Amino acid sequence: MYQNELKALKKAERFRQRQIFDENLIDFASNDYLGFSNDKKQFKKAFDWLKDFDTHSPKASMLVNGYHEIHQGLERTLCSLNGFEEGIIVGSGFLANMALIESLVRKKDMLFIDEDYHASGMMATGLLGDRVIKFKHNDPQDLEEKLKKHTIGRKIIAVEGVYSMSGVVCSREIFEVADREEALLIVDEAHSAGVLGEKLLGVFEYYNIEPKDNHIKMGTLGKAYGSYGAYILASAQIISYLENRAKPIIYSTAPSIFDTALALVNISKVANNPQNFSDKIKERQAVVKKVTGIEIQSLILPIPIADNPMTQRLQQALIIKGYLVGAIRQPTVDKPILRVIPRLGSSKKALKKLLNHF
Repeated sequence: MYQNELKALKKAERFRQRQIFDENLIDFASNDYLGFSNDKKQFKKAFDWLKDFDTHSPKASMLVNGYHEIHQGLERTLCSLNGFEEGIIVGSGFLANMALIESLVRKKDMLFIDEDYHASGMMATGLLGDRVIKFKHNDPQDLEEKLKKHTIGRKIIAVEGVYSMSGVVCSREIFEVADREEALLIVDEAHSAGVLGEKLLGVFEYYNIEPKDNHIKMGTLGKAYGSYGAYILASAQIISYLENRAKPIIYSTAPSIFDTALALVNISKVANNPQNFSDKIKERQAVVKKVTGIEIQSLILPIPIADNPMTQRLQQALIIKGYLVGAIRQPTVDKPILRVIPRLGSSKKALKKLLNHF
């Protein structure tokens, strides 16, 4: 039924399929920035904690009977660490973006979204019709010019703290534009929370920006925090509104209790000793600078490749040498890249050897 479409993907070297990679490969491909995915002590800590509760599965949506005190504990911890009034846990980052964008942009409102925003946000914009304006990637001037043309209803801006394929940090001026134009600002911190700032709290801390009522921080638990799920932090009013209007929150089974517990013990470990993790991140950034001459602000190193076939060949060549990196092609990126993640779970020595191959 879909043979022609699959043939076209293969011809364009854009065909994908799931693969279980050899566990002996040195991982520089995953978003497990802090190396928690291999931390058995943290896993055991979460498991032992969960055993103290009678209920270990979510059972229902959070608004029926699925809200667990571990969920509440994570929300309160994240609010306390990040300086937000309220928080709500969500099943995934994809669902969080769908929840925010679909529910917040009402009639006469307008969403202004960075043209390089994550696919989940872009998919959500399809529900909004003509209530969406894309602005040039990380360009505060273009954003402000477009905001000024909208004079009726609310203005909502959506940006990422760190853009997932480029590693570029969101411009600080965008926060200033949002304040001047009295716009709501959604910041997707999937790739910045746990990576940026001295306490690794993300782009708000990185720029020393105190959260305001017009700020919304969304982050994932499946990247730096080594688990699965997501969260939204905002004012109490906005969180209450999401509880009542955001379909992915209302109609989804509550997030996994074990994954929430695992994320919470990992977040607590970072919060108790941020300097240790921060130092290790800076050490890996220094290795990248020394070997490649490239200065990265996050833990994402994109390496442009000439074409799709070459991207895949290079990935396979590195696999033979014992390394795994991401071979990223369209439509995720306009032009193919090898995406290297200098994660803390792999050694600096291995990172240096990998980079020297380039």
